[in-house]
Amino acid sequence: MEADFNTPPTTCEMAAKEEIVVKKPEVQLKGIGLGDNEDGDIAAAVCNGTVASYSLESSLGDCKRAASVRRTALELMTGRSLNGLPLEGFNYESILGQCCEMPVGYVQVPVGVAGPLLLNGSEYMVPMATTEGCLVASTNRGCKAILMSGGATSILIREGMTRAPVVRFQSAKRAADLKFYIEDPTNSDSLSDIFNRTSRFARLQDIKCAVAGKNLYMRFSCFTGDAMGMNMVSKGVQNVLDHLQIMFPDMDVISVSGNFCADKKPTAVNWIEGRGKSVVCEAIITEAVVNKVLKTTVPALLELNMLKNLTGSAMAGAMGGFNAHAANIVSAIFIATGQDPAQNVESSHCITMMEGVNGGKDLHISVSMPCIEVGTVGGGTQLASQAACLNMLGVKGANGTSPGSNAQKLATVVAAAVMAGELSLMSALAAGQLVKSHMKYNRSTKDVKAA
Repeated sequence: MEADFNTPPTTCEMAAKEEIVVKKPEVQLKGIGLGDNEDGDIAAAVCNGTVASYSLESSLGDCKRAASVRRTALELMTGRSLNGLPLEGFNYESILGQCCEMPVGYVQVPVGVAGPLLLNGSEYMVPMATTEGCLVASTNRGCKAILMSGGATSILIREGMTRAPVVRFQSAKRAADLKFYIEDPTNSDSLSDIFNRTSRFARLQDIKCAVAGKNLYMRFSCFTGDAMGMNMVSKGVQNVLDHLQIMFPDMDVISVSGNFCADKKPTAVNWIEGRGKSVVCEAIITEAVVNKVLKTTVPALLELNMLKNLTGSAMAGAMGGFNAHAANIVSAIFIATGQDPAQNVESSHCITMMEGVNGGKDLHISVSMPCIEVGTVGGGTQLASQAACLNMLGVKGANGTSPGSNAQKLATVVAAAVMAGELSLMSALAAGQLVKSHMKYNRSTKDVKAA
């Protein structure tokens, strides 16, 4: 990370290709505390490598000033203005050491609301941060259809955040010996105790092992309360590895993560075993609502779902992608509520099912999502804007009386919102409305005129 700001030759070479001449500014800092110098002089010192950009927060003791100085240094180094990237109006103290390093500003993403979403007898207004036109409006239409049909039901099937270290032995037999040791019921209690002592909330559920030659992959699954739980699980895993190292001194720990977890990658193990919260959500949409609100018919939706979400996805060799656009809704809610946006990859695993009920007149729709990875504490959830969105849903922070229930509720809301989005987009496709709506709402006047 230091190289970004402390190797000006690379930056100068890039600037030279675009005929921008950037010179290392000359500066002589006063022989006093760094903060006693002028901001411009400090920025120049960052440019010429005298001061490390990453150390500004600790050296200046002022996170906002550090961001401003770093921003000035970046403009000097690149020869380009950062006008348009906001600096003011953000609490830089709140991200120090946990959310983002070396900030120079923040990006604004508009937040819309879809709802009310009637789910399990309660109504929710769902925050969605997105720059895609029509997405919130479409999800809102799906929410309306669900509300007018009596609401949706969402059920948490299972939960467990995973981490899978990989270890190596001198022989495949020794790798198998450790597998058998871990899977022996007589050892499970001691391993759970070693894992659980690292946290008030972490509770080891199981360890699934897979052998690849001399290598052993151990997939730990753990309850993590209201936190998404990656760090919590990693800490517990390290504790168990330290214990196993004593029992198996010939074990070589290659990595605390061996990709059998699997984090931020589409994988069969997550699709089958689940990761985070596994949720199924369903609703029955009446024929009248399908016709009046969704502007299509039940038979048209059934045919489209079979040919698009099921057969079409199979033809594409999809891995957990048997849906219309689950990732759209998942990403928008994740950004709004401070989740890890990269975990959209596996959290968007979803199969959308539709069938006719009540003599084929009404529509039964469901989404099954085995890997919704969310938390209501930790990470970006504690930032002011994201905390406000969580508060809108009534799931902000940890639940003091029932640990884990806030994160569980958030996962069910995500699934229900995905179902609303699926319902609306599929209806638009069935009715031939998609292109027309996007041409109307998802293009600026400037773009249309230019076209």
